[in-house]
Amino acid sequence: MVDVGRIPPLFAGLCDDAAVFPPGLAPLPDAVVAHDEHVSAWYSGLVGPLVVAATALDDLAEVLRERVTPLPIAVTLPGGPAQLDGVLKAVDALPVRLDALEIAVPDGMGPDELLAAISGATAPVYVEIPRDDRRLPLLTALSGTGHRAKFRTGGVRAELYPGEAELAAAVRAAAGAGVPFKATAGLHHALRNTDPETGFEQHGFLNLLLATDAVLHADGDPEALLAERDGAVVADRLRALAADRVAAARAGFTSFGTCSITDPLTELAGLGLLATPRGEA
Repeated sequence: MVDVGRIPPLFAGLCDDAAVFPPGLAPLPDAVVAHDEHVSAWYSGLVGPLVVAATALDDLAEVLRERVTPLPIAVTLPGGPAQLDGVLKAVDALPVRLDALEIAVPDGMGPDELLAAISGATAPVYVEIPRDDRRLPLLTALSGTGHRAKFRTGGVRAELYPGEAELAAAVRAAAGAGVPFKATAGLHHALRNTDPETGFEQHGFLNLLLATDAVLHADGDPEALLAERDGAVVADRLRALAADRVAAARAGFTSFGTCSITDPLTELAGLGLLATPRGEA
């Protein structure tokens, strides 16, 4: 039985609040207000930090000018480690709690150079793993460092969505290296689906959880699990996970960025995986 108003360990902190990124594109002041509402709501246990870009920190300073309580944030550095010093300096002057840094790998930067460049980070680092032959060397280099990986699972064009085989291979590589990962972009729904407006084949965040579990325990086909569209099948398999497997899956797949916190909440409830308090959506 699912406890009413309780976020189970399988979903704790699963949803990073990426409201300011596409397709949501919420204005930063609105995103901060909404994030405060999310972390004050009954489902706060589902919610990770507010994700902001390095280039938005000056604007964030103005938004938070009167703030007293630290705002939990994760900062993306699409320009790579060259932005790190400026980000850390800016964050030090803000009323925030820096939960993570999400750092892209510039073309031509090798694993050793990357590790040296991020050595001054003062928060957990998610290294955005390119979708090319740099994946394995980078994951191997991250092994044992405490740093984590970030995989892109979609975007604004169809080719930005990796297929089941590619995504399953990325999960296997991360698990083999012992590197936790987060996912970003394209995980708009709990289940694998075809977007009715764009026709894009989109991965489901629950499918990715099951694929991670299958890889870690070598007792399922991660590609087939990524392709599964039957909500009852997915929900039943998740309910059957023992506590140790839940912990292992979430240690491997730490979170995903979503431009809507309430959409995953609603879909989890619709699948019977969350029980909402009476009167709540």
